[in-house]
Amino acid sequence: MLLKSLEFKRRDGIQVKVTEIPVLKEDENHFFMMNQNLQLYLKEVFSSDSRAQVYSFRQYMKRRMKWKDYQAIFHQESLKHNA
Repeated sequence: MLLKSLEFKRRDGIQVKVTEIPVLKEDENHFFMMNQNLQLYLKEVFSSDSRAQVYSFRQYMKRRMKWKDYQAIFHQESLKHNA
């Protein structure tokens, strides 16, 4: 699973970083749902009065999604012999 992060400054000047955003192709099943949730989450973070500088999109989605869908998107294969 390829993950990306996004950095921006809010209106109050605080530098904010949103981490663990999955990269999905447009033809994947969960693309639309992830795109919509990312937009909602970014609006929430942008308008927040919190002083936090790092936010995890993965943790946000863990609370919002059904566990089966969460595992389908964020499942990471374990490597054999730590390779």
